[in-house]
Amino acid sequence: MSGSGSGAGGKARFEDIYDQPDPRAYFRRLAPLEYEIPQQAQGAFRRAAAQRGGGTVLDLCCSYGINAALLNHDVTLAELYARYTDPAVGGLTSAELAVQDKEFYAARRRSDTAPVIGLDVAGHALRYAREVGLLDDSFAENLEEGAPPSPRLRAAMSDVGLITLTGGGSYLTRRTFAALLEWAGRPVRVSAFVLRTVSYRPIAECLAAYGLRTVADPSRTYPQRLFTDAGEQRFAVEAVRALGADPAGRESEGRFHTVLYESVPTDTAQEAGAGSLQAGPAL
Repeated sequence: MSGSGSGAGGKARFEDIYDQPDPRAYFRRLAPLEYEIPQQAQGAFRRAAAQRGGGTVLDLCCSYGINAALLNHDVTLAELYARYTDPAVGGLTSAELAVQDKEFYAARRRSDTAPVIGLDVAGHALRYAREVGLLDDSFAENLEEGAPPSPRLRAAMSDVGLITLTGGGSYLTRRTFAALLEWAGRPVRVSAFVLRTVSYRPIAECLAAYGLRTVADPSRTYPQRLFTDAGEQRFAVEAVRALGADPAGRESEGRFHTVLYESVPTDTAQEAGAGSLQAGPAL
């Protein structure tokens, strides 16, 4: 759930690579920009999945299932870049690549896997992720438009124990989270890597209404990718400053940075001593 070209005076968009029959264009386009946030999130998502208390993982804006690949398989993002930019796979059809990918991921499947479902508007990307075994189910729905979740998504939410996010913090609002949590059937955690150019406060307030406490450590940031040009960097630096944070050493050095926001049921947060973490200025 992203875009192509440049947003109005702001963040570049890459829509054309997010809904192809397979992820080769995605990796070819993002490789020069050193897009790395899925790898940055791998450890955090594995820890959150281990602490979720059962249930399914729902990855928002999941596209080709990259987060699911890193969560449930012994593979790194660098290995995926190498795989999908390799000239040896350039001549394959999407169907041929999918056959090879199914074997590739099956051979690297971890023993501590979690069931993962995905939500995105990109139907082709979702189909790929299901076909190669990265997603157990998927939902091509845009809850930002105000429509309620489909009956099938509502049913799936009854078993979701963890919601993850790396690529949609600039596009999703409280509307999506409220629509999902309204149908939660068990305690849900949320683990979200969000660019410092946007405020997470409205979503955190929405999560609080559903009994979740959000914490973050603003002193620790996670690089997302290089800027596409000087204009995008100016946008990021100005946006970060407008939210009361300092771009020095981060956005001013040429990369988007994110903050990890962890939201857990209030009782769990108190038991874990999560209150020791400081809320970031964008929270």
